[in-house]
Amino acid sequence: MHVVVITGGSDGIGAEIARRLAARDGSGVALVLAARDKDKLDQVAGQCMALGAQALAVPTDVADREQCRRLVAAAIERFGRIDVLVNNAGRSAHALFEEVPDLAWYEELMRINLWGSVWCTQAALPHLKAAQGRIVAVSSLAGLVGVPGRTAYSASKFAMTGFFEALRAELKGAGVSVTIAYPGVVDTRIRYRGFNALGQEMGRSGLREDGAMPVQECARLIVDGMEKRRREVVMTGKGKLGRLLKLVAPGLVEKMALAALKDDLRPH
Repeated sequence: MHVVVITGGSDGIGAEIARRLAARDGSGVALVLAARDKDKLDQVAGQCMALGAQALAVPTDVADREQCRRLVAAAIERFGRIDVLVNNAGRSAHALFEEVPDLAWYEELMRINLWGSVWCTQAALPHLKAAQGRIVAVSSLAGLVGVPGRTAYSASKFAMTGFFEALRAELKGAGVSVTIAYPGVVDTRIRYRGFNALGQEMGRSGLREDGAMPVQECARLIVDGMEKRRREVVMTGKGKLGRLLKLVAPGLVEKMALAALKDDLRPH
């Protein structure tokens, strides 16, 4: 039995990874799904069980260190092992820094996107080492290239990248792989639920959504990278180009990033 823990498993990329693994592996996989919304979590768990997988829904707020610990404890109590940890839970944000009156939500975003991943990884690490398992960190292209209007989000995703790159080197001798995924704009609602300048739910996306990657394709690329123990999964040609141009023509990358913003959310 292959045991996979997925945070942010109630919607979007996390839910689609769970359904994909259930459809592919059936009774050979046990999925431990974590998110705050119990009803949505139970729904995804039911979908996975209908596909033949075992599934355990564990309502979890990854911004709370003790809840991260309890998530791992629940997985071990039910299934006795952890083979894969997918650190997918996260929140988006879009605001020009000069328009933010109170930085408290910057701290909250860091707790969700960075510390939630760190706490879950720390709790699961002994079990992952025992299984010579896999860690997946779902970062963002904004964790490779700073994006205007996303100072908080980029900071949290750059921090994830740094943590998991360093951890990969530390775990090389233990047989535990670390795959960092860098999605671009994916067709989910994450940007609509992200923070605005006042720390409230944005209610819309600040990015141009045309050409957004289908969530099914994003999940496929992440699962493929996880299975092949790839170091990185950079998902778009524009993302790969931007990473290269950042080294040789950083000004051009900034122009590309600004072009991705909706007109009313660009700095003036």
